[in-house]
Amino acid sequence: MLLDTASLYFRAYFGVPESVKAPDGTPVNAVRGLLDFVARLVRDHEPDDLVACMDADWRPQWRVDLIPSYKAHRVVEEVPGGGDGGAGYVEETPDTLSPQVPVIEAVLDAVGIARVGSAGYEADDVIGTLATRAAGPVDVVTGDRDLYQLVDDRRGVRVLYPVKGMGSLQAVDEAVLREKYGVDGPGYADLALLRGDPSDGLPGVPGIGEKTAAKLLDAFGDLAGILAAVDDPAAKLTPAQRKRLVEAGPYLAVAPRVVRVATDVPLAPFDAARPRAPRDPEGLAALAERWGLGGSLERLLSALAA
Repeated sequence: MLLDTASLYFRAYFGVPESVKAPDGTPVNAVRGLLDFVARLVRDHEPDDLVACMDADWRPQWRVDLIPSYKAHRVVEEVPGGGDGGAGYVEETPDTLSPQVPVIEAVLDAVGIARVGSAGYEADDVIGTLATRAAGPVDVVTGDRDLYQLVDDRRGVRVLYPVKGMGSLQAVDEAVLREKYGVDGPGYADLALLRGDPSDGLPGVPGIGEKTAAKLLDAFGDLAGILAAVDDPAAKLTPAQRKRLVEAGPYLAVAPRVVRVATDVPLAPFDAARPRAPRDPEGLAALAERWGLGGSLERLLSALAA
């Protein structure tokens, strides 16, 4: 089970009231909400391996170099020395969430849940790499539809998408993708880059929405097939579609590398095995007392040990 950790703690932050606080009055709603999320996931799905995938760089410079608008609307501050030697960016985060992230990281480490990131890459890329390497079935838990591109029935890779918290997850496999979008897993990346995604600052091809993109992929197979059709006067494209695709040529030349998750991220060795007991009991006890983690932590430890 691969957790898109930031996606889940953002969801926890907005789903659990800020009245959930530590003894000193500091909000810990994201911390406790995430612990309850993971407890429910472990209890319901009983994973043998469990990895909290992290954003070492939420807006990698190499993606920005290809499409400058990538996540640009989320930037609140630019700082020197970012990933790959370029500029770094601070993501807009609610004031009371940012201080909770180091607490989440410390608790995951003390519990013994593997926390994995890689310099210059997003959590999506870590997830893509681990899902590709995995020998057995993989559940990817995320609220980000971008990861639908990893769905692969043959390899047993599916996405568990929260509909209403962790108690109501949609298991997304190839049948779900075909029914809803008319594509398979790899086809979802092509659909997304053609359609565009304002939440990620991806412009897409103007005039080609989701339905048209799905029809083009159905007719020509994939993005390469569509681009080949653009150069083929006999291909069944409307004049407007051909014109739009030609004009979007520079975008379409770089968008696949931005939209498709990396599957070859360098990762330091780590132990993915689901912990049955805390790795650092004393440190965890101190964190539990300092931050008032109470029943949320107890539920997680109980689920991990079961």
